[in-house]
Amino acid sequence: MHILLSVCLSAVLLTSAAADAAPRRPFTIEDMLAIRDVSEIDVSPDGAWVAYTVSSADFTRDEEASDIWTSSWDGRQQVQLTTSDASDSHPRFSPDGRYVAFLSARDAEDEDEPSTQVWLLDRAGGEARQVTALDGDVEDFAWSPDGTRLALIVKDPDPAALALRKRGGTLTGRDKTPPPIVIDRYRFKKDVEGYLGNRRSHLHLFDVTGRSAVQLTTGAFDDGSPSWSPDGGTIAFVSKRGADADRHWNWDIYTIGARAGATASLLTPFLGADGGDYSDPIPGGGPRYSPDGRTIAYLRSLDESFDSAYFGTSVIAVTPAAAGEARPLTGTLDRRALQPRWSADGRSLYFALEDDRSVQLARVPATGGEIERLTARGQVVREIAIAPGGHVALVVSNPAQPAEVFALEGKTLRPLSRQNAALMAELSLGAVAELDVQVPDGTRVGALTVTPPDFRAGKRYPTLLYIHGGPQAQDQHEFDPTAQLFAANGYLVVQSNYRGSTGWGYAYSLALRSDWGHYEVTDLLASIDAVTADGRADPERLGILGWSYGGMLTNYTIASDTRFKAAASGAGISNMLAGYGTDQYIFDYELELGMPWKSLDNYLKVSYPFFHADRIRTPVLFMCGEKDFNVPLINSEQMYQALRSIGVETQLVIYPGEFHDISTPSYLQDQAQRYLDWFGRHLKSP
Repeated sequence: MHILLSVCLSAVLLTSAAADAAPRRPFTIEDMLAIRDVSEIDVSPDGAWVAYTVSSADFTRDEEASDIWTSSWDGRQQVQLTTSDASDSHPRFSPDGRYVAFLSARDAEDEDEPSTQVWLLDRAGGEARQVTALDGDVEDFAWSPDGTRLALIVKDPDPAALALRKRGGTLTGRDKTPPPIVIDRYRFKKDVEGYLGNRRSHLHLFDVTGRSAVQLTTGAFDDGSPSWSPDGGTIAFVSKRGADADRHWNWDIYTIGARAGATASLLTPFLGADGGDYSDPIPGGGPRYSPDGRTIAYLRSLDESFDSAYFGTSVIAVTPAAAGEARPLTGTLDRRALQPRWSADGRSLYFALEDDRSVQLARVPATGGEIERLTARGQVVREIAIAPGGHVALVVSNPAQPAEVFALEGKTLRPLSRQNAALMAELSLGAVAELDVQVPDGTRVGALTVTPPDFRAGKRYPTLLYIHGGPQAQDQHEFDPTAQLFAANGYLVVQSNYRGSTGWGYAYSLALRSDWGHYEVTDLLASIDAVTADGRADPERLGILGWSYGGMLTNYTIASDTRFKAAASGAGISNMLAGYGTDQYIFDYELELGMPWKSLDNYLKVSYPFFHADRIRTPVLFMCGEKDFNVPLINSEQMYQALRSIGVETQLVIYPGEFHDISTPSYLQDQAQRYLDWFGRHLKSP
C-alpha cells in the first residue's frame, strides 16, 4: 500500500477577538451539549438584517429547542426575536421587510393539540401572532412578491383527529383508543413520521389579510419547495406524480396559477429527479425564479437512471419559465452542486460545491461557462441566502468553529453571528488534518485525522476509526463535536471517506452499488494502516464506531478483520433479509438487490456480518432508538443476540421514544459517556 500523507490544517474563521485568546481547557460532554446550531438564514429585502434559527438543548424540558434571531448586516447587533417554549423555525422576511414570518407549534386558544402553523412577528414590536389555523401542519411556506399571500405546503390532517375536533369533543372513553392502522401503500414506513397512510403534503394559497386558504393541489402525491414568480401570478413547486408515486424517482418541477381552480402544468419532462433525489425533495434544491421571471433554476440528477438519483452528483439546471428545453450548467463538474441561488442581477447562479472534504461557495454564469470558486477549501458552506440588493449571507462551519452566519464581501467572509464564540474561546481543540491514502488498486481515499490537543510527535495513541453514515455523505472540514470529544480524551480519530462517499465524483459514489461492505472495508482499513505506519496509531489499541451506514460498516469491518479491540455500532443493519419490508428502504432493496425470493444470493452476500457472526472477536456496544423506522431496532437486536449467543462481549442500549437520530439531551449525554466508558475500558486499561 502506498501512503500519501498531506497535513493540511483546516482554516479557522475567527468569530471574535476573544477567539485569539489562549485556549484553556479540553472539550467536554457538557460543551458538546452547549453548542448552538445556526441554520435557516434569510436576508431582509433591504439587506440590513439577517434572520436565522438557533437550536440548542433545553435541559429543563430535556428536549431540543429553537428560536429566531436576527443580526444587523454590520454584525454589531444580535437580537433574539422569539423565546417561546415551542420550537420556532424557518424565519422569512416579508417583502416590505416589516414582518418576520416563521413556523411554530405554539399553543393556540382554539386548539387542544397544537399543530405547526405560520406565525407573524412585527419588527416594530409586540408579540408574535398566529396567522394560519389550518387543519394540517404547515411544512413550508413562501411570501408572494407583494406580501399579501403565502404559498403553503400543508400536510393532510389526521382524519380521526380532525373528526374529533369538529365534533368539539375531548379524548374520553373509546376516543382514547387509537384506530387501526390501515396500510395500502408500497412505501409504508418513514422514520419520525411512522406508518405512512394516504395523508399527503399539498400546495395551498393563503390570503394574509383575509386569513383564508385555498387548496391548489390534491391527489396521491406530495408537493414541496414553493417559489413565486416575480409578478406574483404563478407558483413553481416540486412534485412526484404518476400511477404510483412510491415506485419511481421522477420528481418534477410544476407551475400553477396563484388562484383558486388553477391547474398545475408539468415544466420538466426529464425522467430523472428534478428538485428531488430518489425518495424526497432535496433541501434547497427546488425551483427558483430568476429576477426577471423568465427562467427557473433547480437541481436535477445527472441522468434519468435510479443510480444517478441515488448515487449521483446533483447538477444545476435552468429551464424557461414558460416551458422549453432545460440546460444543465454544472453537468461536466462531476461533483455535487447544492442550493442554487440567483444573483441579484440574474446573470449568474451561486451554489454550494461539495468537493474533497470541503464545501465551497461557487458561481456559474446563467448561460453556462466557467465555474468560479468564491470561498477557500478547509471549511463547509452549509446555506446561502441573497437579498434583492445583492447582499450574500452564508452559514459556514470549519473544524474549529460550529456553524455561524457570515457576510460575503468579495471573496472574504465577515462574521455576523457569534452564538458559539464565547464557548470556543475557552477550549483547547484537537488539530484536524487531511490524510490521503492510495489503496492497492490505485484509488485515492481522502480522510481526516483529529489529534489530541496535547499531541506529541513520536508517541503512539489509542485510535478510533469513526465512520460517517449515508453512505451518500462525506467527512468534511466542519466542527465535529464527537470527534473533538474523543480527541480531548486522548484518542487519535480517523475519519475516512470510503468509496460510496460523495465529494469524489459519480463513479466513486457508485462503487458500492449492490456490493456493500466490500470496497468500503478496504478503504477503511487502508486509512488505519496509514496512521499506524506513520507512527501515530497504536496497533494494539484500535477501536471502531459509526452510526447508521457507519454502524453497518462497523459490523462489516469487524466481521472482516479482528484487529479492533472494541467497537460501537449505532443503528446499523447486518441481515438485509430482516430489513426487507421492515424499514423504509424497500425501494433501494428491490432496485439494488432484487426480490429476496429471486435474488437470495445478493442478500446473503451483503449480509455477511450476521451470517458469519462467528468470525467476530471484537467486543461490541450496540445502540439504537426504540422508534427508529430508518434502521429499526430489530437489526441491532439480531447482532446483539448473535454475539451474546457465541460468547463475544456485547451490550445493547435502547433509547426509549427516539427515532434514527438521538435528540433528547439526556440521551445524548448518556450516549457520549457510554462511548468514553466503553472505549476507555477496552483501549486504555492495562
